[in-house]
Amino acid sequence: MKKKLLILLSAVMAFSLILSACGGGDTAKPADPGTKVETPAEGENAGGTPAEGELVTEGTIKATDPSKSPANATARKDTVIVGMPAPSGVFHPQYAEIAYDAYVAETLFASILQVQKDGTYAPSLGNYKVSEDKKTLTFTLEDAKFSDGKPVTAEDVAFTFTLYYDKSYDGPTDAYAYAPIVGAKDYKEGKAQSISGIKVIDPKTLEVTLETPSVLSLDVFGTAGIIPKHVYGAAYKPGDLSKMKDTFTTPVGAGPYKLEKWVAGQEVVFKANEHYFKGAPKVPNLIYKVTTEETNMQLVQTGDTDGEVNISASLDNVEAIKALEFADLTLNPTNGYGYIGLNHKDERFKDKKVRQALVYGLQRQEIVDGVYQGLADVVNVPQSKVSWAYTDEVNKYDYDLEKAKALLDEAGWKEGADGIREKDGKKFKITFTASTPNAVNEVLIPIAKENYAKLGIEFVPDQMDFNALQDKVKKGDFEMVFLAVGLTPNPQTAQGTFRTGGNQNDYFFSNARVDELFKLANEEYDLDKRKAYYKEIYQIANEEVAHIYLYQRRDTLTANARVKGFDVSPYKRFTFDTPVIEIQ
Repeated sequence: MKKKLLILLSAVMAFSLILSACGGGDTAKPADPGTKVETPAEGENAGGTPAEGELVTEGTIKATDPSKSPANATARKDTVIVGMPAPSGVFHPQYAEIAYDAYVAETLFASILQVQKDGTYAPSLGNYKVSEDKKTLTFTLEDAKFSDGKPVTAEDVAFTFTLYYDKSYDGPTDAYAYAPIVGAKDYKEGKAQSISGIKVIDPKTLEVTLETPSVLSLDVFGTAGIIPKHVYGAAYKPGDLSKMKDTFTTPVGAGPYKLEKWVAGQEVVFKANEHYFKGAPKVPNLIYKVTTEETNMQLVQTGDTDGEVNISASLDNVEAIKALEFADLTLNPTNGYGYIGLNHKDERFKDKKVRQALVYGLQRQEIVDGVYQGLADVVNVPQSKVSWAYTDEVNKYDYDLEKAKALLDEAGWKEGADGIREKDGKKFKITFTASTPNAVNEVLIPIAKENYAKLGIEFVPDQMDFNALQDKVKKGDFEMVFLAVGLTPNPQTAQGTFRTGGNQNDYFFSNARVDELFKLANEEYDLDKRKAYYKEIYQIANEEVAHIYLYQRRDTLTANARVKGFDVSPYKRFTFDTPVIEIQ
């Protein structure tokens, strides 16, 4: 695909897998989302009340003395200020690509469906039903108005969906790849004046007909911020959407707030939308203030912000926030995972026994603890444990040196006189492509070198900057590499990485049953049936060692205890709570 479908994630957004260098030491790459995990109730820590000195790794650590809130904060009776890195000013739901633009768009626009804490979707601006042949989606709308007071109609929804398929659309969503509407191809090629598969039935009802069933179409249509045709229509010229960019900083949506002011590099100021269909927000004024890694903690401490979405999850930061006494800290498993990728075209790695030996022979727990000091879990499948699609019914691959040696023996790799294993006259030497600087690699490399030496394998790091590493991976010019992935609520997006020939399958993993299961899952809307398909996919990915899975770390949300109502998860971002938060 030319463009990655956007399902805006917490620190990154791409609807497929996301590749980036992360501040916590990750080097992220494309991937995807688990069994329902119980979320701690309001005011509880995961696992209950911690003992003295106990490390809390999940849930909400409540403020111990809210009365210590700084005067700067308590003086604000009708305003909440949230700190975050700077948005770029693309405040349009079909064009926002970076997370911070997405946060603004989610505050200004409403979508038909909204993601829940467990990654499933629930009705919001409307609802949907699926036809018996699974090709037709019928959307029905609630009574709602845009922030200018005009009603939200099916014509607006049709207008929003059509924009994705215009030949000049250059936003992040490749809608046709995930939602192939009947007639969309002809429209995109200029052979038709409209998309025949989009039909307005009445002012509250829209029908969309697909060429083939696709559960991913719900992510395209259900989460699209609906834009008003009477506002954005002036900038819409089929085949030339260049003027749409002129609307980026003058947004009009049906979300809980409307834009009051944007000062680039400083702040985004919102006013409550009195027309919001779920009722006007309880906080009249909302500000997203630009902060950095160097300033975010200080601004919470002084009360210049009421919350912060970008404080990294480290023991030092957790202790610093607890020491404030007036702030609540929520720790959530990151919706993603770190892994070691293997090039399955390499003759050595084509043997499953070799791949399994490399997992059994690596002290993954030691690596994870060394980097994250208890604020991460070892994982065994390419999925977040908080996802509804997750399964734990897999091999845990606990460190077992003898089992690893036995598997290598069975695979024909025998120790030579120098202690290095050989087969067909070739020494077992692994070149590990590693980005630097990278906190994970700083811990991983010495442990892997020592562990694999005990197996009779020479482990040689080849270190470079992230862009050079990314280039080598894309070319298939690597043997083993550490990366991390950001996931989305829909586990179907993992097909890009694990399906044969997938657009992000840089590791050449191929399994006919996995290909079949992804096809079945994409044609099935029933959640329980889909869950069974993904369970089998993850079990195969575990048994076949598609990757060597390492960890799932933590994300944080810090909030002054005077602000109540934030109830986030790895899928449900703080922006979805802006209509209900209140100041105490």
